[in-house]
Amino acid sequence: MQVFGLVGNPVGHSLSPPMHEAAYDALGIDARYVTFEPGVDDIERAVGGAEALGISGLNVTIPFKQDVLGLVDPDPLAERIGAVNTVDFSGATPRGYNTDAAGVTRSFAHHGVPLDGRDAVVVGAGGAGRAVAFALAESGCRVHVANRTVEKAESLVESIDGASAGGLDTLDRVSEADVLVNATSVGMETEESPVPREHLHADLAVLDAVYSPIETRLLREASEVGATTVDGAWMLLYQGVEAFERWTGRDAPVEAMNEALRARLS
Repeated sequence: MQVFGLVGNPVGHSLSPPMHEAAYDALGIDARYVTFEPGVDDIERAVGGAEALGISGLNVTIPFKQDVLGLVDPDPLAERIGAVNTVDFSGATPRGYNTDAAGVTRSFAHHGVPLDGRDAVVVGAGGAGRAVAFALAESGCRVHVANRTVEKAESLVESIDGASAGGLDTLDRVSEADVLVNATSVGMETEESPVPREHLHADLAVLDAVYSPIETRLLREASEVGATTVDGAWMLLYQGVEAFERWTGRDAPVEAMNEALRARLS
């Protein structure tokens, strides 16, 4: 039996176990997905221990994504983003990936949203914002990052060719954009939106990384003006799909994983 898992602190809220277990059941794979919660200073020992115990792969969440970068051999995209959220132990050395980026691009692809040559606005320059910005840039978008702290946004776009940055006062750029991603926690369990309604329009595709609630105020207002909307559960799903496929070399049973995920969110 193979063992995969999630390492983070805390991990009790994670929706990854039912999603991955559904994939194993659907394909008849003899595997289990478990959670690990090491102390905040114990991640190096945790990764080493997982490798020694024959764990096949790990997902990595807060607060360890940046710490794990230095413990594995990261692929070029993970290295550029500066964070690892998936570790594959099948090779001679642990290999690190950032599947959050694929979560973004595959979510838009699922909804028929083209990215190449499009103008995109990313709200937030934290860990999620970094993954989103690099993912969109790699897909051919012209990226603008708007963040409360301008210096943090400017630091992020230094590594992205042609990208720009500004404060929240630059959110008016959404009015002319093709793609909008909220990579902040604004709207999580609240009736707030990170983007003023007047900037939303029918030619916009909007992804909100927040998935609790599934329909945030941002997505509701975007839908009301005729925009294409993509809820945060799709991003969560597709980062998990990407991890599953890297670990197993098999096409993920996306429908089964999506049903398991949304059953927990309903």
